[in-house]
Amino acid sequence: MKIIYIHQYFLTPEEGGAIRSYHLAKGLVDAGIEVEMITAHNERTYDIRLIEGIKVHYLPIQYDNNFGFLRRVYSFLSFERAAKQLVKKLPRPDYLYITSTPLTTGMIGRWAKRKFAIPYFFEVRDLWPEAPIQMGVIKNWAIKKILYRLECQIYRDAFHLVALSPGISESIERTFPNRPITIIPNFSDPEFFDPAIASEKTRIDGIASDKITISYAGAIGPVNGLGAFLDLAKAARDKGFNWQFVIMGKGGEMQKISREKERMELDNLYLRPFGNKYDVRELLAISDFIYLSFLPHPVLTTSSPNKFFDAIAMGKPIILNFKGWIHDLVVQSGIGIYHDDNNAETVLDYISKVYINRDINFAIKQRARTLACTQFSKKQALRVLIETLKSKKSKKASGVYTLTA
Repeated sequence: MKIIYIHQYFLTPEEGGAIRSYHLAKGLVDAGIEVEMITAHNERTYDIRLIEGIKVHYLPIQYDNNFGFLRRVYSFLSFERAAKQLVKKLPRPDYLYITSTPLTTGMIGRWAKRKFAIPYFFEVRDLWPEAPIQMGVIKNWAIKKILYRLECQIYRDAFHLVALSPGISESIERTFPNRPITIIPNFSDPEFFDPAIASEKTRIDGIASDKITISYAGAIGPVNGLGAFLDLAKAARDKGFNWQFVIMGKGGEMQKISREKERMELDNLYLRPFGNKYDVRELLAISDFIYLSFLPHPVLTTSSPNKFFDAIAMGKPIILNFKGWIHDLVVQSGIGIYHDDNNAETVLDYISKVYINRDINFAIKQRARTLACTQFSKKQALRVLIETLKSKKSKKASGVYTLTA
């Protein structure tokens, strides 16, 4: 079997960030499936590299999270055009496997289906255009109408849809009840994120190794709502707790976070630059609790944040400030606590209790690690993906996830 995998933001573990596509593509290669990846990079020329058996085509398309709306759209459409030209030149695959965002990548699939009769799988990472509309990024009614129509066409024409969460799957099924969908959430890598690493705390410059540490690692954008994390740091400081709070990542809100840190005089808050997978593992190793954060928009409750799966693989208690399927997993599995504007003291009490009581701490870590290994392992995700690719008859692949607490 030959797959052309299309992901505009393909990254490797050394580069850091969201590396789901790297793991899936490598897993397909290891299973004997030929994979050619079409992606983009911020260089002036086209490049091609062989990365652990994946033939990766890098198109010279500039993109940065700090781009404005129009410049982002230009980047998306430029990638779409360039990817189509490349697909024409490559040997015909059995399938295209296309991952969003942006939604415009789906236009490549529709074009390839019409022109070459190549079926495409479309992986829905976020509900577009619903997410930017709820966030107020897209307000023009005509643009909304165009994007909703595009979403409908992409979902309708896909050979199979892959959703990253039950909420995304349910949303698609409500609008498109007859489309075949498989749920493959983001996943844990228990071999890499091994809690044995935390047996002796890694030293990170500027971060004390003898304090309770609550960390956030990931994107620092408007949707992440990290003001709640700063408020928790302030509440801990005001209570006189000698704890430390760490933010590692990058995004358009980092400067704002830095200004807020100074304004609020948060000497217990440390800002770290974006790190690759190895840097994230070091931060998780020294952390006692991991914080997950999103703004309270309904569409964000369907999210499948990478760092949740890294954190539970490392057996870390979770603090999160949003509802949805991840919240339900955390609460029902007994591996963390929900934080909102009204229960900061409850969260602080929880941190103290869990940290001090070794039996409770150990039990939470065991439950988190078990959840990672039994429901969200990389091996399980790959098994489901391969079964889905090979399944051509049923609406649901036989290996679809069953999520239980």
